[in-house]
Amino acid sequence: MKTFPAADLTRHTGDLFTAATLGPVAITKHRKPRFVIMSVEKYEQLSGEHSSQLAVSVADMPEALGALLDKGIEDFLDGQ
Repeated sequence: MKTFPAADLTRHTGDLFTAATLGPVAITKHRKPRFVIMSVEKYEQLSGEHSSQLAVSVADMPEALGALLDKGIEDFLDGQ
């Protein structure tokens, strides 16, 4: 992970933003990592705020997936 000293933030803001587009960047203070800056996309991916799940109608579900769902429901109701 790339690091930037807190004292250099105002002088190297452009470099910091460029590095953050590639991956998380640690901001250090007294040589110890204190903060992490990353792209919004990476944050959403890590925090789960922007889910990749998709909801579809049961009528549009592939037949094999429907059969698997039916079996799972039956097993649940049977206490398995």
